[in-house]
Amino acid sequence: MRIARVALPVALRSSFDYWVPEGLAIERGLVVRVSLAKRALIGVVVDIATKTDVGQERLQPIYEIVDGVAPLPDDLLRMADFVSGYYQEPLGLVLSQMVPPLGSTRGWEGGDARAIPPFLGLTEKGRIALASSLARAPSARALFERWRGSPGGVLAATDVAALPAHLRRWVRRWRESGWIDEAPPPSEPAGASRAPALNIKQQSAVAAIARALGRYAPFVLDGVTGSGKTEVYLAAAAQCIAAGGQALLLVPEINLTPQLLQRISRALPARRAVTLHSRLPAALRRRHWNLAAAGEADLVLGTRLAVFAPLPRLGLIVVDEEHDPSFNQQEGVRYHGRDVAVWRARHRGVPIVLGSATPSLETLHQAQRGRYERLVLPARAIASAGLPGVIFAPHRDPAAIEGIGRRLHDAIALRLARGEQSLVFINRRGYAPSLMCASCGWQAGCSRCTARLVVHKDAGLVRCHHCGHAERLPSSCPECGSVDLSPRGFGTQRLERALAERYPTARIARIDRDSTRQRSAFADVRDRVDAGLVDILVGTQMLAKGHDFPNLTLVGILGADNALYSADFRATERLAALLFQVAGRAGRAALPGEVIVQTDFPEHPLYRALASNQYGEFSASLLAERRAAGLPPFAYLALVTAEAPSREAVDDFLDDVRDRGVSLARSSGGGVAVFPPVPATMARRAGLERGQVLAQSEDRRALQRFLPSWRGAIEALPGSRIRWAFDVDPAGFA
Repeated sequence: MRIARVALPVALRSSFDYWVPEGLAIERGLVVRVSLAKRALIGVVVDIATKTDVGQERLQPIYEIVDGVAPLPDDLLRMADFVSGYYQEPLGLVLSQMVPPLGSTRGWEGGDARAIPPFLGLTEKGRIALASSLARAPSARALFERWRGSPGGVLAATDVAALPAHLRRWVRRWRESGWIDEAPPPSEPAGASRAPALNIKQQSAVAAIARALGRYAPFVLDGVTGSGKTEVYLAAAAQCIAAGGQALLLVPEINLTPQLLQRISRALPARRAVTLHSRLPAALRRRHWNLAAAGEADLVLGTRLAVFAPLPRLGLIVVDEEHDPSFNQQEGVRYHGRDVAVWRARHRGVPIVLGSATPSLETLHQAQRGRYERLVLPARAIASAGLPGVIFAPHRDPAAIEGIGRRLHDAIALRLARGEQSLVFINRRGYAPSLMCASCGWQAGCSRCTARLVVHKDAGLVRCHHCGHAERLPSSCPECGSVDLSPRGFGTQRLERALAERYPTARIARIDRDSTRQRSAFADVRDRVDAGLVDILVGTQMLAKGHDFPNLTLVGILGADNALYSADFRATERLAALLFQVAGRAGRAALPGEVIVQTDFPEHPLYRALASNQYGEFSASLLAERRAAGLPPFAYLALVTAEAPSREAVDDFLDDVRDRGVSLARSSGGGVAVFPPVPATMARRAGLERGQVLAQSEDRRALQRFLPSWRGAIEALPGSRIRWAFDVDPAGFA
């Protein structure tokens, strides 16, 4: 009897044995369907055996091999073992991240995904009709121009399928009208490119990366905002692909993929690029995954989950905006996409490029140690585009209107008169972050979390941004009955309303999580900005990275001081990255840019560094502070987090967790410190009490040796109602 050991997506660290029916060709890496406790589950075969400890009466068969999904190759299985061991996650759950979704079979246009032709081209009738019919539809016009300007007027269906939903609807109409149809592949030679010419610094960076093709070599591409890092990525990818390799490009935000895909199609014509991220329809994501696995995709563009894409010809990995916290998955299987990418590059023997205008302290530390080679782009790629000037304005301006001071209002008015665009940035969505009674001081709080309820005035609600709990906006104070309730502070909705009242003819667009819930919403705003149909953008950190708005010349920053009060030791680093990034949206083309920061602390070292564009010097001072305090990257951390309905249950459980950890640390010869339990930063969320225990070591290997024993001891503890997990390297190790 042949036995298949199958890893399943359950919170158990062991695999499960199943017998292999006669005639079923089973091998390692196959995706199979099996039964566990009367549930049908999808799993991955991790081993083949001839013996089992499971009694024959309990042994069940493998039902079937899942069709349409290639087996996971050995390098992915090894990577799954690493992620499982390093981050203390069950192997089956890790492997479930590597398997594409196996739900719907319907494709991007509502039909069977297999029926989509590989290439779609404009017909002659379509060229004539569309050239004169899209004056009032700028997003459709931009799509038509992209199609008309592509090699041979042809786009790969995988590129079309990755378009936002509102553009796919246009494609569907055009196809029904006979304006686009199946077409042969473009005849333009693979080497022909319409990418912009590179300057000397960019050429030098590309040459260094190209020399490293075929071996592991980590690079830090440290370039100021607007320095042309993307052009370096794509030029290096072109050389990788020309040498027979595949390139993997990771970005922190789904919203960055459409813009990047357009640039890829210009720089790498006739090359097949596919996208992988969680918002793709299931059938399309599976199709792209299989194209990558078959080696038919030359470039894979995706968010952190794309680090698990099967790539038989992998030749280059790029992590754009490597500093971004979005690469750190904090729910479900916890891992850091950037760090897993570095591990994969090392074990596949390929170069990796970590790009950022604000490299993380972990990455800079590795560069200082000589482990990463630093490539610097010190100036903007467009020679006429200098870095924006930075001005500080008082946060408490008596002439302020709804939080916007006179200096910023005057600057916005000037841009409106010139026909230029402005961005007002505040990293708070909603109308106001709290609701307060002027009579007794009562503030609206969430009954399920230790958090205030955020005012959403348009919806007539106060809502918790942590658990989603919402209540009707109260008309009087529940404590004293006073009707004098006032929203305190400012959010994007309040600023949008204030700007609309001050500038009634201005075209204003708001970008935050609330305004972009629909799949096509963000892309629609981007199209309007590009078409010059937006005068003022109001947004959160969603606008801070990677976006290029050539006519945007003013950035106003509000509320940045709040992060200076945070108890998180990483808060200043994250604020610095955010401010440098959002400031970098101004003046990226020929028009000069200006940044106005409203602050009470203009002499703070962070703001002085922003004014002089000295992120490198400021990050060096942060590294010195971290070294003195014994904090990452000079130490390594692991958290045990726990939550339960009762605070007493959480505290008792974590006391035991700490006791077991201290005992194990002593018996193993030291090198690991285990600290007393403390409440989580948010002590209660969604009705559950939360706490954590921290383990710290100056030696990563010592911590890694300690963690499996600690996990085993924790698993033996009572506490069936306690939900707990490890969080290793809470913000990444680089």
